[in-house]
Amino acid sequence: MIVDLHLHSKYSRATSRDMDLEGMYHWGKIKGINVIGTADFTHPEWFSELRDKLQPAEPGLFKLKDEISQKLDSLIPESCRDNSIRFILSVEISNIYSKNDRVRKLHNLVIVPSFEVASYINSELNKIGNLKADGRPILGMDSKELLKITLASDPGSLFIPAHIWTPWFAMFGSKSGFDSITEAFEELTPEIKAVETGLSSDPFMNWRLLELTGITLVSNSDAHSPRNLGREANVINSKLDYFDIIEAIKTGDERFVGTIEFFPQEGKYHYDGHKSCRVSFSPEETLKHQGICPKCNKRLTVGVDYRVNELADKPFGYRPDKHKLVEYIVPLAEIISEVVGVKTKTSPKVSQVYDQLINAFGDEFSILRTIKVNKIKNKYPQVALAIKKMRKRDVFIEPGYDGVFGVVKIFKPGELEQGKQLSLEI
Repeated sequence: MIVDLHLHSKYSRATSRDMDLEGMYHWGKIKGINVIGTADFTHPEWFSELRDKLQPAEPGLFKLKDEISQKLDSLIPESCRDNSIRFILSVEISNIYSKNDRVRKLHNLVIVPSFEVASYINSELNKIGNLKADGRPILGMDSKELLKITLASDPGSLFIPAHIWTPWFAMFGSKSGFDSITEAFEELTPEIKAVETGLSSDPFMNWRLLELTGITLVSNSDAHSPRNLGREANVINSKLDYFDIIEAIKTGDERFVGTIEFFPQEGKYHYDGHKSCRVSFSPEETLKHQGICPKCNKRLTVGVDYRVNELADKPFGYRPDKHKLVEYIVPLAEIISEVVGVKTKTSPKVSQVYDQLINAFGDEFSILRTIKVNKIKNKYPQVALAIKKMRKRDVFIEPGYDGVFGVVKIFKPGELEQGKQLSLEI
């Protein structure tokens, strides 16, 4: 199963109005995702909508009510209709508080098995802050206290520190985080069973920290629009059962197969820099400039690559002898936009080719990961070549920095004929 547990609903700031259950369901099927987090269960209006539109399925899992899903299925390509979508109740919470004489800003993911457990957490958090203001509530409470509430809510609940390296809002963030899990969670550190690596880091970077040994490294999309679902995800070979899925994550045993990753350089906090000054530095360049921007003489925003180097016990390039599956993908729309020579991945030309590929070969993850390249080559030779190069990690990347996403290119300049268009014939 492909599992994406961290995303946002339409009630979160800077999130598409299409991020409702219908949008998640539609794009979950198109993408080929099996289990999707509901997001934002602390928001009263969204919580009410979840209760109205979802019905129980397998233990701890939910599905759209039949009258809704049947109508949506009529608009989904036949090649994707057989994929069953299940939902898990989840929420990301922004914790802002003072600890050890510093302001800390951490985002944390909470996942629960039932509406009753979610209601308990909501009632506890409602005592602390305003849950109506944002789908991702901002609460002035220690992350350790949120962990306590999660643990008290139900044995099946799961707490995961989110995108742990993001500079501004993360456990290891350079601007407002900690230098260790123990510093953040003290005696409750053993209760941290999993951490989310985030878009700007990958498992190989995280395996350099001894402190993360034995902790499951999960990846999720953190999507703010339905088209971005699954840009990172988990591959889990368990029963279709909330408790088996969560136990696979908590233990990291053979049921947790691995993760599907962004190329971490594409993340918007991979390198150091200043967005306003258009300065992007590798960790080596940052050290050379003593952490100061040469244009404005202010301190650079230190990114994930630099921060990992600060805390790592193992050298750059370390690879454990045995590890979980790590796959890297470039979203299909981005591949098509490069092949057809347009900059916008939502352009009509890209959408036309995307729809034809989905109709011909099935969901996006199947096209990117498992469909034989020669099968695609018969109809779309340039897309097939691009997918082959992506699977071999043969790509060119300008790393992201200070909130600017990196740019991934599959072809060298001139590798595709200038202005050559992809045939739209099937």
